[in-house]
Amino acid sequence: MKIDGTHYRTIWVANDGWSVEIIDQTKLPHEFAVAPLRSAEDAARAIKDMLVRGAPLIGATAAYGLCMALREDASDENLDRTYDMLLATRPTAVNLKWSLDAMRDAVRSAGGNARVEAAYAEAARLCDEDVETCRKIGENGLRIVRGIAEAKPGETVNILTHCNAGWLACVDWGTALAPIYMAHDAGLLVHVWVDETRPRNQGASLTAFELGRHGVPHTIVPDNAGGHLMQHGLVDMCIVGTDRTTSTGDVANKIGTYLKALAADANGVPFYVALPHTTIDWTLKDGVREIEIEQRSPREVTHMTGRTDKGDIVTVEISAPGSAAVNYGFDVTPARFVTGLITERGVAPASREGLLSLYPEKKAGNKNA
Repeated sequence: MKIDGTHYRTIWVANDGWSVEIIDQTKLPHEFAVAPLRSAEDAARAIKDMLVRGAPLIGATAAYGLCMALREDASDENLDRTYDMLLATRPTAVNLKWSLDAMRDAVRSAGGNARVEAAYAEAARLCDEDVETCRKIGENGLRIVRGIAEAKPGETVNILTHCNAGWLACVDWGTALAPIYMAHDAGLLVHVWVDETRPRNQGASLTAFELGRHGVPHTIVPDNAGGHLMQHGLVDMCIVGTDRTTSTGDVANKIGTYLKALAADANGVPFYVALPHTTIDWTLKDGVREIEIEQRSPREVTHMTGRTDKGDIVTVEISAPGSAAVNYGFDVTPARFVTGLITERGVAPASREGLLSLYPEKKAGNKNA
């Protein structure tokens, strides 16, 4: 995607050929800053402190973190130690483990300095694959948006989204936002209701930033406004991303997604989830009971960072002093509330049968599973 006319990915190898640069998402939307990563520890901090976020981008960052670790020490011991360190940074997004597994498999058969070359090649391949995967998700989701547009000719398609599942959450394009970008670029009339997404405000700061720079009409709304908008016929469809999806179609996404799905179900609004195959955890069946939900610092709830009228970036306390706070990072939306899963292979019902129709190689007894 483009920022002020310049194309960016969210992560890339620097000019020195080995260190990595990322867009520091903690500075957005008030400052566009590039941060260098020069070690696996840098990559781990970037993931844990959310300089990068979004399941696909977390996986890509971890992949390059492993590359930089092997550049310093290509031994099996360091490979395993770095794998464990990076895996522990964020527990909910399954892409992190998928990426690290792919990296470890790619380098284990190589020896010495060949491991470093193999690692960087695999990390680049994973990033390119993510871009192509998101592009295909966009094309498959575009068909849904186009269908709604054709049913109300000349009118705007109003789409509600939650958190950020755009190109800032991936390497490029994004998942939930890719169909919206493609619809806008195709000349369809679209407007996005952007949930602010407390407590970190990824919607207000990141989704709105992306959409604005791309020229997509959008409006930021408080998280609690979604049900009201749906009651009054102001939402034609919801589309969100996911950090982990079970083999049965349960979806873990940013906290508050479940409430949007309940409101959509109550008001007959289609609720879609966009995801790459790397976000499907085929080992899990019951998302509510089996998906580990990350708990983050209560300070993210009690404090907020923003820009003053004078242009200063400050952090202020917004809660009653001394009050306890809890900060669940995600919730799980059961499959029965999901209209469909938009993947790079097509759109399927949120069920085991639906997913297996797109990924038949995962069927029990398949020698390719």
